[in-house]
Amino acid sequence: MKKTTFGWLLALGIISAACNKESDYTPLTAEAGEQYSGGTATVENTTEEAFGFALPGLSSDEAEAFGVGNSFFRQSWVSAPSSTTARDGLGPFFNAISCGACHFKDGRGRPPAYDGELGAGLLMRLSLPGSDAFGGALVDPVYGHQLQDTAILGQTVKGTYTITYQNVAETLADGTVVTLQKPVYNIGNLGYGALANGVLVSPRVANQIIGLGLLEAVEEQTLLGFADENDANGDGISGRANYVYDKMTNSLKMGRFGWKANQPNIRQQVAAAFVNDMGITSYVFPDEICPPGVDCNAIPNGGSPEISDSNFDKVVLYSQTLSVPMRRNYNDQNVLRGKQIFNSINCAACHIPKMQTGSGHSVASLRNQTIRPYTDMLLHDMGSGLADNAPDYLASGTEWRTQPLWGIGLINKVNKHTKLLHDGRARNVTEAILWHGGEAQASKDKFKQLSAKDREDLLAFINSL
Repeated sequence: MKKTTFGWLLALGIISAACNKESDYTPLTAEAGEQYSGGTATVENTTEEAFGFALPGLSSDEAEAFGVGNSFFRQSWVSAPSSTTARDGLGPFFNAISCGACHFKDGRGRPPAYDGELGAGLLMRLSLPGSDAFGGALVDPVYGHQLQDTAILGQTVKGTYTITYQNVAETLADGTVVTLQKPVYNIGNLGYGALANGVLVSPRVANQIIGLGLLEAVEEQTLLGFADENDANGDGISGRANYVYDKMTNSLKMGRFGWKANQPNIRQQVAAAFVNDMGITSYVFPDEICPPGVDCNAIPNGGSPEISDSNFDKVVLYSQTLSVPMRRNYNDQNVLRGKQIFNSINCAACHIPKMQTGSGHSVASLRNQTIRPYTDMLLHDMGSGLADNAPDYLASGTEWRTQPLWGIGLINKVNKHTKLLHDGRARNVTEAILWHGGEAQASKDKFKQLSAKDREDLLAFINSL
């Protein structure tokens, strides 16, 4: 009887100790409003259309312009002459027949799935060593800034490219081996002679375009406040701004958009995509791009410019006013633990979680918002593994602008793939992290030391964004 009583008491003591230990645990909690990545410009949608909604609060005129801009963004352009006069003028040289071909459902492009697949969202930027009068990259004298791999009927394609992959193994501290794919690019079938000696090739994949207007609305002084060009705090991270040519003002402005922050605003980003990707002229870039010996003026076009000023401005407004999806599972304990790990291994030094937009943007709904884009919009040296060795204004051959992380967990839902980084080489978030080097090397090394559970929680957090 005594033994039995003692056994019960012992069992009760163990249970009591376990309960006390359990009661000592304090659940983690999310910050107030953390789920609203775009502030009041956030939309609660997790479907395949999650990237395609207008931000709330647009005026009736803005909402109408959004709808027209959406149409011109998604529908295909055709070669001139055509009865579709508002959408003719494609080419003569191009990479895609619509904005949406590369930014499918306003999302992210990817490398071709097979040699010869066109319009998937990866293109080749071309440049030469040296810089022009504004500090921008010099162009190939024949092929220009970009290799267009398609042409209209009657014109010779400029060239094509193929990709092969080399395996690179990364071994984590617990013995897990992750095989990375390093792309090797080969440009061939050149239609107008050889590329210039020393040409630099930079692959660039089309990004999702959510929240661009919010990033445009952040004041320059806010972004410069994140910069630490001389690493004054000694953390090994030294972000800096790019300064690039603004064609409309004929001056240098802080770069914000593009993989190397080589565009100063959404208007110029959109205009550059129209003329380079589709061969569509606008009032920003009114001239066709043809190689020497090809008379652009002798080729039928869709007018001068080929997209009317009004329709072009509507595409710009559409690109400015796409909302940001609300976060999912933001209050789950594993996600909140992942957030702690994200901060502890210093990912947040570049992927700044939170900032404010200013009060001066032309679209009122973009003003004075608390946003959580997880970027500083600055250039960082990412090491030799990711280098394209192609300078772009102040950006060196190893520097890239910090990628915003909002929406990253929905790319697979929207675009049916998880290809990440500037050329889509990473097949998932883990591979993307393991490609980090340079200023991010220390964070990568800490990631490699994490336990499997901690890695799982970190990925759960990133995929909640």
